[in-house]
Amino acid sequence: MRVDYIIAGFGLAGAALALGLRKRGQKVMIFDQPSDHQASRVAAGLFNPVTGKVMNLTWNAGKLFPKLHEFYREAEEITNQKFFHPKPVCIPFLSIEEQNSWMIKTGMDEFLQEVYTGSRYGAFVNDRFGGAILMQSGFVDTVKFLEAVKNVFVKENSYILEKFDADGITREGAQAKAIIFCEGTAVLENPLFSWVPIRPLKGETLEVKLQEDLPFIFNRGVYLVPQGENSFLAGSTYSHDLTPGPTEAGMTQLTQKLDALLTIPYTLGHHNWGIRPTTPDRKPVLGQHPEHKNVWIFNGLGTKGVSLAPWCSGMLSDALKDGLQIDDRLNITRFYALYSKFRD
Repeated sequence: MRVDYIIAGFGLAGAALALGLRKRGQKVMIFDQPSDHQASRVAAGLFNPVTGKVMNLTWNAGKLFPKLHEFYREAEEITNQKFFHPKPVCIPFLSIEEQNSWMIKTGMDEFLQEVYTGSRYGAFVNDRFGGAILMQSGFVDTVKFLEAVKNVFVKENSYILEKFDADGITREGAQAKAIIFCEGTAVLENPLFSWVPIRPLKGETLEVKLQEDLPFIFNRGVYLVPQGENSFLAGSTYSHDLTPGPTEAGMTQLTQKLDALLTIPYTLGHHNWGIRPTTPDRKPVLGQHPEHKNVWIFNGLGTKGVSLAPWCSGMLSDALKDGLQIDDRLNITRFYALYSKFRD
């Protein structure tokens, strides 16, 4: 079957790219071999315009977040499914100094709903120093999103439940204009892209049951993302120990942070884990193989896949279809020197 593009892998990157190319009138064929601990299927799907311990504005937030809202709403219309949940995020302050710092933060007007001082939600969390309430935040039910998008392509006979074999895909134009590998950490076993510095990072989450609902997604050291019926997903840990399975250390870390955040009792449910694909500079990798110009990659979404996938997939779709430029900060060309060393 002749198609325009082959997509190998169907996590957030592959699903977003498939929708992006389909929107541009391109025929795709998807090869997928899902894993229970694939990051896209374990993630809480939180999107939040601030990041890091010092809570700075997320890189490129002014472009990422408008695109994010447009993309997931459009995806809901295409799939006739609900998986996009905009919801304010509340960040309780840990000190007066932090409160003062937030009072004078600049460049956040489109994301900051309010800074409050003094406890307001003490019935739920420790917020005696106040907190910040953020807009343009929320969560995507990533499992429902992937299943909904998959069903679109299944109906179009464009989805194959098997792994795409990278061996021999170095010839020009086999069955498509190009193949794009969106394999996550599995790319480390791909002979075409094993030189790309994808660094696996393990994360663990806990299902938490409360006696009542929460007014916001609280996020301080640990997040609490709604799962329905007063159930929440708490996470996440960050570990370079890739030993399969949940760990006692992960459980301890998460429960200690929950104890510090919550003022109400909770009960624990399922303890889960997954492996994320990250990069040394914490930015995705998009673009062409150095030698095989019909072979592309889309990987390294890391801990912010829900936020990054819409904007990056649009850029990559435009590059594939119309030859538009990929942002240098994301382009795989920044790692081409590693390929030269790999060949040597």
